[in-house]
Amino acid sequence: MDFVAFGLIIDDIVFPDGRTAMGVLGGGGPQTAFGMRLWAEQVGLVGGIGADLPAEALAWLKSSGLDTTGLRVSTQWPTPRAWQILEADGRRTQLWRVPGPAIGAQLSRRLEYLPDNYRQAQGFHLGVHPEDPDLDFIKALRAYGAVVSIEPFRPAARPLSEAELRALLSAGQIFSPNEGEAASLVGPAEPLELVRRLVAAGAEVVALRQGERGATVHRADTGETWHIPPFETQVVDPTGAGNAFCGGFLAGWVQTGDVRLAGLYGAVAASFLVEQVGLPGVETRRGEEARRRLTVLQAGAIRLDK
Repeated sequence: MDFVAFGLIIDDIVFPDGRTAMGVLGGGGPQTAFGMRLWAEQVGLVGGIGADLPAEALAWLKSSGLDTTGLRVSTQWPTPRAWQILEADGRRTQLWRVPGPAIGAQLSRRLEYLPDNYRQAQGFHLGVHPEDPDLDFIKALRAYGAVVSIEPFRPAARPLSEAELRALLSAGQIFSPNEGEAASLVGPAEPLELVRRLVAAGAEVVALRQGERGATVHRADTGETWHIPPFETQVVDPTGAGNAFCGGFLAGWVQTGDVRLAGLYGAVAASFLVEQVGLPGVETRRGEEARRRLTVLQAGAIRLDK
């Protein structure tokens, strides 16, 4: 196993213009796994599903090339499902459509949920609540010898103490917030200052996601910092692009140890996610197109620490 992602939700999306898309496979895990799978052969997905998983979602999972032995099928609980209400200014509001106990049961993460071969993965990516980041689970993943990448599910709901912040930022080797999430942790600032503050508080590798403005990536050991441009394409739905970026970034970092290339891998993965509602269809030529997009983007990466 190369990489593992966590979590699966069925999204019912309401767009700013009132259009809807119901029963979309989401939740971060499939999107992250897509970003990983673009660059790696063996990618696993861990999560809980019910017998109500939509047929279209099941079909995508079966045809995606992902290893799905990490998916647990419950006879007691439904598949996690939520409204995703998108605003014109980019804000997103999530409203759960299933009972609270089902959310906890289906989205909980335990080591015993990992098939044996998943424990040999080179990298894991997971989302966390900033105030309760499940540090013991992350520590256990790192004990397998893997690289662990973390993204916040949302901005912090309260200020974190200095100790809490350091524990969060140093839990995994990679920390990838968006600008709003970063500002909630270290205060509002320009991207480079956000990165500087995150590193000062304990982060090793930072991938600051900036939506349509790309990303700023940094490694603390050398100070190397790059602005990664987005790939120019028709944006239909940005939902899940950040997750795909995280999956691609992790794959690139593990495979190359090059923070610039890792950022470019992430940007390419994100570019596929925005081109339709939900996940891209399975296409045999996507690897070739990914390499083409990587070549196009390389010239636009700008080093910021020189």
